[in-house]
Amino acid sequence: MENFTSIKIEDSLKHSLSRMNFIKPTPIQGMAIPVALEGKDILGTAQTGTGKTLAFSIPLINKLILDKNAFALVMCPTRELASQVMEAIKSIISNNINIKTALLIGGESMQKQLRQLGNRSRIIVGTPGRINDHLKRKSLNLSATKYLVLDETDRMLDMGFTPQIEMVLKFVPKTHQTLLFSATLPQNILRISERYLNSPERISTGATSIPIAKIKQETLQVFKENKYDELIDQFLTRKGSILVFVKTKRSADKMVKRLKEEGHSADAIHGDLRQSKRDRVINSFRKGLKRILIATDVAARGLDIPLIQHVINYDLPQVPEDYVHRIGRTARAGSEGSALTFLTSDDRAMWNSINKLINPNFKLIQSGLRRNSNNNRRGEGPKNKKRKFREKKKFSFKDKRMSFRKVREDRTVRNQEKKDFNFKGKKKFIKKKKHTKPSGFTNNPKYFGKSPLKDLSSDGERKKFNFNGKRKFKSRNNRPKQFTFKKHNKKRKKF
Repeated sequence: MENFTSIKIEDSLKHSLSRMNFIKPTPIQGMAIPVALEGKDILGTAQTGTGKTLAFSIPLINKLILDKNAFALVMCPTRELASQVMEAIKSIISNNINIKTALLIGGESMQKQLRQLGNRSRIIVGTPGRINDHLKRKSLNLSATKYLVLDETDRMLDMGFTPQIEMVLKFVPKTHQTLLFSATLPQNILRISERYLNSPERISTGATSIPIAKIKQETLQVFKENKYDELIDQFLTRKGSILVFVKTKRSADKMVKRLKEEGHSADAIHGDLRQSKRDRVINSFRKGLKRILIATDVAARGLDIPLIQHVINYDLPQVPEDYVHRIGRTARAGSEGSALTFLTSDDRAMWNSINKLINPNFKLIQSGLRRNSNNNRRGEGPKNKKRKFREKKKFSFKDKRMSFRKVREDRTVRNQEKKDFNFKGKKKFIKKKKHTKPSGFTNNPKYFGKSPLKDLSSDGERKKFNFNGKRKFKSRNNRPKQFTFKKHNKKRKKF
């Protein structure tokens, strides 16, 4: 397929594509669209930023134009990706194509979504959790679904959406077309495809674990305490918008707060933000109002912002595959971009795993053999042991006898030194008297009448405390043995 005008789709859809200046399809679009228009199931893999959204959106809209009673369901792993897919579908649907849509994602008003579903929306895009909520409420009916799309399926499975996906598939009729798209193809996706896809067509464009060739990848060896200063230097030397990936939500908020105090135009996006706040952050970054976006891995997949020119991995990802998705946020739709990764001494193991993933010919290069406390290289242990054993063999019985004699002489010298050491005075150990009764006073009636113990001072008398007449303590010996409390029964006045 050389251009969109050569494919067999409705004229209204062709007019919308020409209005959006979609002329030449990408490789994944050229391979997937003709197969999807034939009604076959697809198991597709492609690198990020290659136009997978349009690859399933065009056949989806064409099918709904032809069948007025058909519905379509698109499931995405994150709210951002679902919103992005909905925007792409709405951009293709012109006024001539009268198809209503509904976006079902968490963090947004349930009443708004119920109104959209009440208007007979035929294209439903959402996340698995919110779609299940509507199914439990019985506000969503999937009995007429003829077109099912699972976008970024590997990400959905990584996020633990497998039970929700299987629950949704129970409500979808058996006679439907399924398009499964993923950036990677692990074993759990192959198992799902065998269960729910009907003899799917396998479509793949290039190695999914290798980043796009137009991304310039760089690394920078830094110390932990100097990472932030190096990041500021990169902000000053680079031009254009910058996406910085960190490990945790807390570090993202802390970094944005510090950047704003220093006068940088920055914002953060992570999973704890409300959906309205996340939309505002992405829109301000997309429009160029904010130059720096600090993000966790929630933005690593599906975030399509053409303005991103630089990606900086401030912290390495937890999974090697996420590195490819992170740097795939730049150099989208044929443009160029750069990716910089900060490496500390603790990142060696993860960086080796990432290199094994993106470069099959990668060989682990050791930085050098470290030396131990005996100034011997690691790896020479068996040789050292043999040499020591030979030296022990040469050690004769006469040498042993001489060494024992020397130890005995040293011991006698030490004992003699101990005897010669005299103390100037002997310590006197005074045996403390045992006290059977506690000293002090109590207000317990059982103990009244018993004389308190005298204070064991040097003169045998009780110490007298003088407070210069400021305050005098009364003697407690004259206290009564029994305490009686008078009950005062006062009748309340009636008002």
